Formats: sequence, C-alpha cells, structure tokens
Amino acid sequence: MALPHWLRECIQVTDQDQGSDEGENVLAFPRGPTEPVRNDGQSAIDLVYQAAEVVGNLHHHAREIEIRAQTLCRTAHEKLLFAQRRADSAENALNVAESRIASTEARLSAAELRAKNAEARARELDQALTLIEEAIRTRLLGAGRDVRASSAAVA
Repeated sequence: MALPHWLRECIQVTDQDQGSDEGENVLAFPRGPTEPVRNDGQSAIDLVYQAAEVVGNLHHHAREIEIRAQTLCRTAHEKLLFAQRRADSAENALNVAESRIASTEARLSAAELRAKNAEARARELDQALTLIEEAIRTRLLGAGRDVRASSAAVA
C-alpha cells in the first residue's frame, strides 16, 4: 500500500515494511516527534485526516477483496451449473440406454416365444405328416395285399 507523503512524515516506513505482505496492516509510528510540535488543534486535525485516509484505504482494500470473492463465487456457481447440466445429460443418456435395453430384451423374449411356438408347430406338423404317411402306407399296402391275395387265389 502506497502511503501519502504527509503520512510518511508522521510514521516511520522502512523498506522492509514496504515490501512485506505480513506487515501490510501494521505501521510503525515514531517514538519521538519528527517535526517541531505544532499547536494541539492542528495536530489533532492532522491525525483525523491520517486516520480517515487509513480507514479509506482499508475500505478500498476490503471492497477489492469483496469483489474478488464475489467473482470467485460466481465462477464456482457457473461451474456447478455446468456440472449439473452434464450430470443431467448423462442421466438422460443412461435412461435412454436403459429404455433401449428393455425394448431389446422385450423383442428378444417375443422372438424366443415365436421360435418356441414355431418349433412346437413344426413338431405337430411332423407328427401329422408321419400319421399321413403311415395311413397312406397302411391303406395302399393293405389294399395291395388284398389285391395280391385275390390274384393268387384266382390263379
């Protein structure tokens, strides 16, 4: 913090005080008067002005810190909103994927059921075909035996 010329005359500022962050809020006042003593009224007014400037500088510094804090909060809030939107988007994608999986599983179950029904129908048709073949053989062979037996008896 840069000190005004008139304030430097009233306090002792060393190079160490100027560059140190730790001593930024601490000032070393002289132990003895550096100027000849003026009247007490003027000294009091000077001290009031000095105090007012120090308080003003503190208010300015506090305002800068407050602005910095507000900026950090705003940035953090924006990042939080962005992260929330990404989380919502990921959750929606997950819901869509789960819905697609459920739909695919339902179609697979339906296809498996149709395959089982087709297999059962194929077995039924195979049995029917076997019965038809058997009936054809029995009637044709049975009729063929009767014709042969009649032919042999006649001869």
